[in-house]
Amino acid sequence: MNLWTAIVVIVALLCLTELFKAKHRARHGIVTDMMGNEKPVIQENGELKREVEDLRERIKVLERIATDERGTRHLADQIESLRDK
Repeated sequence: MNLWTAIVVIVALLCLTELFKAKHRARHGIVTDMMGNEKPVIQENGELKREVEDLRERIKVLERIATDERGTRHLADQIESLRDK
């Protein structure tokens, strides 16, 4: 085997290794950020769904506060309860 054949074989092996690593990560839902840190996407999705639900609940309360015709004291109490969350 000459030098160029060895170089081509080594490069091909490196490419195949990276391909299998990428396939494994994709299959198991693992993403890599710019710094090389790996984390599962599934965990992040759950956190984002909880945050969206919390924000929707806060929007409902704010809409009710904005359209409600009750007194200012009750309005102030609701705003304070939102700040506590």
